[in-house]
Amino acid sequence: MIKAIFFSIFDVHQGPKVLHQVPADSIAPSPGSSQIPLFHFPSVSSYIIPRPEFCSRLIIFCTPTHRILSQPVCLPSPSYPRNAYTFSIALVLDASTPFASYATVTIKLASLLQTLEEQSRFLSRDASASNTGKIYALCEILLEDLNNYSESMIPIDDSNTLNIKLFPTYSPPPPLYPHHVPLSTVRLESLTDPNWDLTMLRVLPHIDGINSVKQISLLADADYKLVRKAIEHLLYYGCLLLLDIFSFNASYAPTAELASLVEDVDMQDECARYVVLPSIEGNATVSHPSPISGFELVELYCKLRQGQTVKSYYIDNSKIMDKLDVRRFITFGVIKGFLYRVHRYAIATSQTPRGKGEHKSRQKPNRSATVALSTDDTNTDPRLLDLERFLDGTHCFDEICTELMISEQELMGRLKDFGDVQIICR
Repeated sequence: MIKAIFFSIFDVHQGPKVLHQVPADSIAPSPGSSQIPLFHFPSVSSYIIPRPEFCSRLIIFCTPTHRILSQPVCLPSPSYPRNAYTFSIALVLDASTPFASYATVTIKLASLLQTLEEQSRFLSRDASASNTGKIYALCEILLEDLNNYSESMIPIDDSNTLNIKLFPTYSPPPPLYPHHVPLSTVRLESLTDPNWDLTMLRVLPHIDGINSVKQISLLADADYKLVRKAIEHLLYYGCLLLLDIFSFNASYAPTAELASLVEDVDMQDECARYVVLPSIEGNATVSHPSPISGFELVELYCKLRQGQTVKSYYIDNSKIMDKLDVRRFITFGVIKGFLYRVHRYAIATSQTPRGKGEHKSRQKPNRSATVALSTDDTNTDPRLLDLERFLDGTHCFDEICTELMISEQELMGRLKDFGDVQIICR
């Protein structure tokens, strides 16, 4: 939120001077005013109206409580006193406010005012008293519109109109890998437009919470790099979540966040609506009261543990799980943060095939469980040469299977052929 907007110039007699300020007396209080300014203007005036060498550059600086953004402009001309006219329009924000979108607004405002001054002396010929006139009205409308509507359209004259919009700033999307499964959080089909990127239009039908990024690129018959960029774009704007590849051989365990499901009855109802299989009578889907209570859902999530596959978990609780969509049951817990996937990683401990090299690792796994697989060492099979680069303990089974385009069963067979391999679960 913008705390203040002010317009200042270099006065040939007084030096840097605030001509207009909104709210009034927020930067340079008038004589007799009891209002405390947001900051002491004389101590920062050299940044608001700097030397000509620093003009036409975005200047951002902080006081203990506020952040000031300005782009001073210096227009040399013999028609001005001292052969130059220097001005600056500045925005004042809280020091903790994200300022990236406001920086763009500041640059555009300075550019527009510079153009108006060059065309018609819009600024220098304004003889209005302080906090009156067209420039003051411009600052006043800007402050109100940007704070209330995040955009503003102000007619300046017959030839010029100011159009300003504050675009939201989002945090960078998480790293995206081929084995990640995107799940939409909005109805993507309702947002599409025929003029959208062609790759995006081909990708959207295959985003269903089941297909991985690599599978989507194959199904859409599109280049993987283009598909990845399209999905990263949707991630940036919060249209997608990233999940793991669902498999009945996977293992999940609850986190401390499970307490939120225990305490939140509304979340329990939401979970029941999401995971319960619909009743079908004839060709029609009929809605009935939920066949499972919130207590039973919490109990089911508590039974998940490391070392137990979804398949064995389903068999142990088949009486209740028959009424639920298993994939949705797991997905709901992962989305809400009270379930986490227990991944498996492989580390080669025996003599590896020829051509071994050093590979960079993304993270160091915690060794919570190990299983040794030992059989004959085969160094001549090219399939094992492809596998070797993944056996440093930093690549999960999902990633290896996706990159090599093989099933988990085939991966286990190759690991046995490879030699001594430690499998780490974490």
